[in-house]
Amino acid sequence: MPTGPPGSEPAIAARLRAAGCVYAEEEARLLVGAARTPADLDRMVDERVVGVPVEQLVGWVTFCGLRIVVDRGVFVPRRRTELLVRAAVGLACRVDAPVVVDLCCGSGAVGAVIAAALPSVELHAVDIDPVAVRCASRNLAGLGAGVYEGDLDDPLPAALAGHVDVLVANVPYVPTEDIGLLPPEARLHESRRALDGGTDGLDVVRRVAAAAPRWLAPGGHVLVESGERQAEQVAAAFSRHRLRPRVSRDDEVDATVVVGAAGRRAAGDRRRRGCSPSPG
Repeated sequence: MPTGPPGSEPAIAARLRAAGCVYAEEEARLLVGAARTPADLDRMVDERVVGVPVEQLVGWVTFCGLRIVVDRGVFVPRRRTELLVRAAVGLACRVDAPVVVDLCCGSGAVGAVIAAALPSVELHAVDIDPVAVRCASRNLAGLGAGVYEGDLDDPLPAALAGHVDVLVANVPYVPTEDIGLLPPEARLHESRRALDGGTDGLDVVRRVAAAAPRWLAPGGHVLVESGERQAEQVAAAFSRHRLRPRVSRDDEVDATVVVGAAGRRAAGDRRRRGCSPSPG
């Protein structure tokens, strides 16, 4: 099959395909569009061939219809996480002026989509990785969000305790011994702290389950993404902390989300409304 002259999209696509890139033609278009000079394009193609994520090379990814900045070393938002976002928006929109916390925020993609769907949201985002925090700050700029660097909920303002309507956490949930099985895009070019969930993959999930009751408002919800086979254990962790669990599954994108609901006050709940916007 003819590939065209060196540096052309067909030639680049052929090289990417030979390196194992499934979406070679699409990636070739992205690289050609992002390159400023022929030398820049050559460098980007060389890096992609050895496994650097194309999103980090071009500097952005489309997630739920938004263009999200992705810096080198930052976790690249996955399509499966759209289920987590849809669930979070569906719950947050039931409350007027909802308070939302995005733990393990990475690039800030989840919070950015929630804010786009719900302009009245009060958003707070946290990550332990300073590179991710800088990236999230760029993606959340102009949204009035608080972006904090620190370990899980440690840096959250104390005044939020008991007032968070939705706490969403796209936590690391890959078991340590499985990290080596990940594709090089993730294993070599994303922060290990964004991937490694400990021996069974659930170390951070259990910490979120333990912390959530302190922050959630009556009737509030905590949501985490997990592997399908981990969902029962995640639900059990929520139950241990008096959070009523339910599991959502989307086979099309191979996504599993576990939601934990806090109890309500007998009376005096904040005014709630019915809505179900679809982000993206």
